[in-house]
Amino acid sequence: MRILYGVVGEGMGHATRSRVVLEHLVAAGHDLQIVVSGRAHAMLAKHFAGVHRIHGLHLIYEDNEVKKTATALSNLKQALLPATWHDGLPGNIRQWFEIARNWQPELVISDFESWSFLFAKAHALPVISIDNMQILSRCHHDDDVFRVDPAAFLLAKGIVRTKLPGCEHYIITTFFYPTVKRGRTTLVPPILRPEVLAAQPSLGEHVLVYQTGEGAERLADVLKGFADQQFLVYGMRRGIGEIQVDGNLQHQPFSETKFVDHLASAKAVIAGGGFSLMGEAVYLRKPLLSVPLVGQFEQTLNAIYLQKLGYGLHRAEIEAKDVEELLARASEFAQNLASYKQLGNDELFRVLDDLLAQQAEGGHEPM
Repeated sequence: MRILYGVVGEGMGHATRSRVVLEHLVAAGHDLQIVVSGRAHAMLAKHFAGVHRIHGLHLIYEDNEVKKTATALSNLKQALLPATWHDGLPGNIRQWFEIARNWQPELVISDFESWSFLFAKAHALPVISIDNMQILSRCHHDDDVFRVDPAAFLLAKGIVRTKLPGCEHYIITTFFYPTVKRGRTTLVPPILRPEVLAAQPSLGEHVLVYQTGEGAERLADVLKGFADQQFLVYGMRRGIGEIQVDGNLQHQPFSETKFVDHLASAKAVIAGGGFSLMGEAVYLRKPLLSVPLVGQFEQTLNAIYLQKLGYGLHRAEIEAKDVEELLARASEFAQNLASYKQLGNDELFRVLDDLLAQQAEGGHEPM
């Protein structure tokens, strides 16, 4: 089957998850063309042919908060005043007609990506959604979740609901399982990279810290207060080529292999609320202190359920007492995580293959 696959480029989590699905589709013999924005384009282009760079929205954040005005202005500038005709909206339009004229896909899969979704609707093609975001609008959430931030919850839910409406089916990846309230929806466990599936969990002495936002000096100061605890830190110092030691903090250069090794052997993890790392930490049964980006309720939702399940802590910002609580309760969280079960990516692949077979036979689910 000829499949157009769209990947949102904000952050790398969507790309790393999509890579797993794309490799499965290639192995199954499907013919793929991929549209992706941002830094994710370079990553996917290393692994697949037929990867097209498109313009997509991006976020600007500082001190763990999304800067709304700066984000809006930057997106408008890049969309309407691109450096070349290959970029921005002109580039998107050009690639739209090239794919329609030269390739003619039969089905679209979207990882929260709008360009491919709109292409499908314009050409009357079925769309399968694969992402974690749709859990906001297609599942019921209890009042204790809603009460954390009612305005942000309703805003995020509204945005997600209008992002990819009317898909043939919604596959939602998740480590928590609220009640599904809309049809054509299936919950499956998080998508895991081969490197994570191959990792052997162990109990080391270090805490893994993942912090990519600007203005992380305050977090570093908090961690330095725990002089007897070693912290392996990723993302706080971008672009470094070797380990930099700052007291009890070891700033690590980027290495996917070492990162997974350090994650698998950590006693605990301190990170944001991004779904990819959280899903990997849960799979490897690592207690997590989650501090979601301000203005990103999807991340807040992940952290809320992490704490509800007893897998870790959700905090709006990190104080010394929060790190102390994480360390003191790590064994308790690890015991709760011991009951988590997931057979790799088997369930996702089974659901997706069944849907593709149904579409190849011309079947449609009831709306």
